[in-house]
Amino acid sequence: MPSKAPNIVLVMSDQHRGDMMGCAGDRGVLTPTLDRLAAEGVRFSRVSCQGPLCMPARASFMTERYVRDHGVYTNWAEIPVDSPTYVWALRTAGYHTTLVGKAHLYRDEIVEVGHIDDLAGRLMSLGFTEVFETGDKFVGETPNRYTDYLRDRGMLEVYKKHIADRSYQGENERGENATKRVPMWDSTPMPLPLEAYIDVWHGLEAVRWIEQYDSTEPFFLFVGFPGPHDPWDAPREAVDRYRDVDISMPSSTQRPTIEGTGRYGALLSSFMWLSDSKTMTDDAIRGMRRAYSADISVVDDAVDRILTALEEKDLLDDTWVIYTSDHGEMGGNHGLMSKCVLYQSAVRVPLIVRPPGGCPPRVIDALIEHIDVPATMREIAGAPELPVSEAKSLLSNLGGEGAFPRTVSVSENWGFASFETERFRMVVDEDALVPCQLFDLLEDPDEDHDLLQDPHSKETVDQMMETIVRPFFHRLPARPHASPFTS
Repeated sequence: MPSKAPNIVLVMSDQHRGDMMGCAGDRGVLTPTLDRLAAEGVRFSRVSCQGPLCMPARASFMTERYVRDHGVYTNWAEIPVDSPTYVWALRTAGYHTTLVGKAHLYRDEIVEVGHIDDLAGRLMSLGFTEVFETGDKFVGETPNRYTDYLRDRGMLEVYKKHIADRSYQGENERGENATKRVPMWDSTPMPLPLEAYIDVWHGLEAVRWIEQYDSTEPFFLFVGFPGPHDPWDAPREAVDRYRDVDISMPSSTQRPTIEGTGRYGALLSSFMWLSDSKTMTDDAIRGMRRAYSADISVVDDAVDRILTALEEKDLLDDTWVIYTSDHGEMGGNHGLMSKCVLYQSAVRVPLIVRPPGGCPPRVIDALIEHIDVPATMREIAGAPELPVSEAKSLLSNLGGEGAFPRTVSVSENWGFASFETERFRMVVDEDALVPCQLFDLLEDPDEDHDLLQDPHSKETVDQMMETIVRPFFHRLPARPHASPFTS
């Protein structure tokens, strides 16, 4: 390794769909900082996460393996503490590895501790030298550094009441888990000042770490933002920035066709219920997307502060900056909110890579898998390969020289998988090994017309099953627990 390898800053937001950025063509979202990164780097427009749900996606990213292999196919399991990870590889290469913010790599909701800092060892076992973890936007009973901040300023009860008010009561009388609110598209602003909002605070924590870092070791800084994940509750000041902005709307809100989708239909139906699709109007979608866009802009502002901190320490010209998210968000497409369903809106994630000093802007439209990002960071760092990895580094592609080897990208959760080729996306029931949906992305980019039952599609279905799906499942999917949809 060179005497001074470049630093790496990886910013991973939560639930930011790939098409809602100004640089991705959506002028209804104010993202000047991400647009700047894209203007000074490479943007990949067709990146699939390995699972459109937090823990499957993040487990794959950490291990460079498919959900099929590590078994974290819902949020009910976690990778073993001794898992080989790209973070360990970076640390082996001499990097100081730090995590600030959301990790969501273990089931913190089932662990009883006095403070989330008491769980730092769980993330250190995966390779981090320093851990400053928080958690979701809707933190529970376990205190963390953000709730400490709110408590010290007399704002914690206001925050907790807001979360409780929008939490689903139903069978859970404690009112936990704000993502289960019905209607899910509620966008009531968080009644805190913008400077105390969770993603603003996270950005400032990352800045503080950069300002205080004084080691000669190159650093890898993972900054995990809890937003723009629901609840879509950006403070009024953030939403007001969009008062005169023409909010982008889904190109189609046609509801999914359940008939003919097999057991996958139960997952689709569940998310139609969760989204309150029956009462979801265009105004509801517009309100949600306005608040969602405001959340994205809050993260964008925080990234600007991070870049400024790097510049002020003369580090930006020696630092790779990467922006991505763990998975996407339906945002009203198909009359759905949230994720887990295997449509493009949930599977596609943003990816912008800015090398030290920047480079001429490029947009790459090739099929990319999210696990390719950690492999790229390993190659940047001169770090060793993992014992088992399904990833392919993108480093040679950043300058336009390399060939893109992928002809298919895979995303899995809840016992279902999507296989995307240059033209088609097919959804498959993993355990029954039968197709559930087929879309022609060239003729039907909105994925409104399921071609699975069309006799003219039989050849395509048979070919994809024979040459892609069955070979992929030459190893049976790991199942540490049963799925309610396929068992």
